[in-house]
Amino acid sequence: MFSNQNLLSSEVLSSGYSFHSKKYHYNQKEGLPYYLIRLQTEGTSSALVEGTMIPIAPGDLLLYQPGDPYELLIEDSKSSGDYYIFCQGNWVDAWWENADKPKKVKIPLHEGMLTIWRQLNIELLKHSQKNKEMLDYYLRILCLQIDRHIMEQTSHSPGANSYLSYRMKYYIEENAMTPITLEQVAQHVGLSVSRAVHLFKAVFDRSIMQHAIEVRLTIAKERILYSSFTLEQIAESCGYASYSYFHRMFRMHFGISPKDFRAKFS
Repeated sequence: MFSNQNLLSSEVLSSGYSFHSKKYHYNQKEGLPYYLIRLQTEGTSSALVEGTMIPIAPGDLLLYQPGDPYELLIEDSKSSGDYYIFCQGNWVDAWWENADKPKKVKIPLHEGMLTIWRQLNIELLKHSQKNKEMLDYYLRILCLQIDRHIMEQTSHSPGANSYLSYRMKYYIEENAMTPITLEQVAQHVGLSVSRAVHLFKAVFDRSIMQHAIEVRLTIAKERILYSSFTLEQIAESCGYASYSYFHRMFRMHFGISPKDFRAKFS
């Protein structure tokens, strides 16, 4: 992605989860000394974006570079929770300059992104040279995930529809191993089933259930190759109550039976 990226470095200066249940005001209008990445996860706040204080809701990701003025306000009657990172380094410089970064972008609050952030926070509490290397990698993964979300939000229109569609997609991928239903997916984003089905199909050109099946079967294929589980155990672990149904779906999707696939490739 970046030239000579192995020669570049990054540094996490501060990272954590912040929750406020009382009025809070932070003001650095003279400009931030470091990069700031902030993700609102619960409640509401207001932040300075492009010279104007605007409301910030769950899923709003804020991106600031050194020199940007920054102000955060949480009203007395409201609560607010967010993940934040202050960082610096020539790798971060290259990442920032590689593509335009919006000051605010809406991203799905899916577990994959939050897990990276939590793990980064845990590593920051440890003190060793090895942990510095781990922090470097976690920060890079997080930044590249942010790039992916920005690209996803800007590659489809309208934006609100794209955001809801990706929220459904991540929900499916995180719950595909369970007997997921259309009603559960639609409820997750606050839509009717018919609206959710239409929206997902319009953005991804496949149905919700087709995507769930693809996720299950892809994971099943990996477990066939890299685990010692029996085929029946793999079928059950991937959400199939019946091995015969799993066998049929696997053959339809990959053109080979699970048994023959294991014999041929593992």
